[in-house]
Amino acid sequence: MTVRPILSIGHPTLRVRAAEVDPETINSPEVQSLIDDLIETMHDANGAGLAANQIDEPVRIVVMEVTSNPRYPYKPPLPLTVAINPIIEPLDDEMVEINEGCLSVPLRGNVQRHVNIRVQYLDRDGVEHDEIKRGLTAGTWQHECDHIDGKLFVDRVEDPSTLATWDEFNEFHRDAFVERITAFVERVGS
Repeated sequence: MTVRPILSIGHPTLRVRAAEVDPETINSPEVQSLIDDLIETMHDANGAGLAANQIDEPVRIVVMEVTSNPRYPYKPPLPLTVAINPIIEPLDDEMVEINEGCLSVPLRGNVQRHVNIRVQYLDRDGVEHDEIKRGLTAGTWQHECDHIDGKLFVDRVEDPSTLATWDEFNEFHRDAFVERITAFVERVGS
């Protein structure tokens, strides 16, 4: 396992739609090593998720995990998940405004995300999954899957006045956001 450099906004690999992974190659040493590197890099950066193109590998693989993450203490637990060729389908029109950050963007900002989604993907063993995700967990899925479509959360920010550096967010906006989003998590359960 290797901690890899995370690309920053402006790097062209972040703006391309990542290529599908051939399911026949999932068990190859190359794909398994890439998955290990993604997990190690995500953990090293205290991220809630990481997409392969963020480490300059434009393939449709994302990893996600939330335990006791100091960057996102309000996020509900999300077990380590490896999603290959994920597909997201919104289940309804219910939306929530989430103040998001990103390991590739030195800012935070408010974006609208679907509250209820269906996700279909292959795990690192090639096993098919078809699951329902809700709340902030659904938001994490949407954020990471945007990456493999060449989108960054800043593309979804409707009100640029919500953009802030991490330090400014922590000083001026964090408490109100945490209060609002904690009430949301308690209401929807994830």
